[in-house]
Amino acid sequence: MNYKEINPIDLNESTFRLIGHDWMLVTAAHNSRVNTMTASWGGFGVLFNKNVAYIFVRPQRFTKEFVDGSDRFSLTFFDKSFKKELSYLGTASGKDEDKINKAALTTLYLGETPYFEEARLTIICKKLYAQDMTRESFIDVDMRKKHYPEEDYHTLYIAEIEKILLKD
Repeated sequence: MNYKEINPIDLNESTFRLIGHDWMLVTAAHNSRVNTMTASWGGFGVLFNKNVAYIFVRPQRFTKEFVDGSDRFSLTFFDKSFKKELSYLGTASGKDEDKINKAALTTLYLGETPYFEEARLTIICKKLYAQDMTRESFIDVDMRKKHYPEEDYHTLYIAEIEKILLKD
């Protein structure tokens, strides 16, 4: 496991490909347990004069308890050979089974923040801000109806990017 730390400004990959096409795992630890979920919504940018990542988690996702219960989380990105595992990790619940073990991923830690040895890119994030999306905040009503027919609005998390680890 040879990783090199890079500066966020040196990350030369398309956010649209990384998150929207390749997907990522959002992973956090809470009460001596780790949980993860696949996500395809989010991004990177600059806010509060910091390099940040932002993610969205629905209220019914078991991983939300872990993200809410921790100061930090990781975002991990994999090569194409892990698409099947990422699909599984996005549909199975860690409440019902040890899905990380079942997906044959190896959990590593940077401090208390879990990430996966098999990832080609890891971003360690410190939470700065969280807000529940609301029905009233949608300007495009058709989009709200399309993505939230059950009105199970995501929580938006904005987090400072503390470290980016790129596999050699």
